[in-house]
Amino acid sequence: MKISVQSFKAFYSLPTKEKCMPPLHTQVINKARDCIALAEKKLNQSFDIPVVSFKQRGKIAGSARYSQWEVRFNPVLLAENPEAFINEVVPHEVAHLLTFKLFGRVRPHGKEWQTMMTQVFGIPARTTHSFDISSVRGSTFLYHCACRDHHLSIRRHNKIVRQQTIYHCTQCRQALSPKI
Repeated sequence: MKISVQSFKAFYSLPTKEKCMPPLHTQVINKARDCIALAEKKLNQSFDIPVVSFKQRGKIAGSARYSQWEVRFNPVLLAENPEAFINEVVPHEVAHLLTFKLFGRVRPHGKEWQTMMTQVFGIPARTTHSFDISSVRGSTFLYHCACRDHHLSIRRHNKIVRQQTIYHCTQCRQALSPKI
């Protein structure tokens, strides 16, 4: 196997931790860096490179943590949708950090964020992903009311068990009960 000089230099310029990462994780980190570099060029301002982690779970593709200057990504959805993830989700989350840095607390997908997506990154400002989430969907608990069955997440189920809340059907307004 022949390794180019460029690949060799790129590999050895990575921090030790990144040398052991799966290739897709390295691509996400590089895309985040590219997004920051593009924003610096277009906005004529410097920004720190965010911490990138792969700790996001559930149906969420990614999230931005403003105070830690961190973006988190869902490794399962990344593996299942690599191209769309790298081209859309990474800039989406980096745009949140940059919007926060420039404008403070504003609506998460407001005009400032939309401008960052379209004018700085040149991609559509989509607020949600359309990935198949069947592999990351958690188990549900079956509840019912007078008119139909309801599937509740474990979080909602546990709130009912702990008597922290009562959920009602939006159609018949009856309190939901566990279906036995």
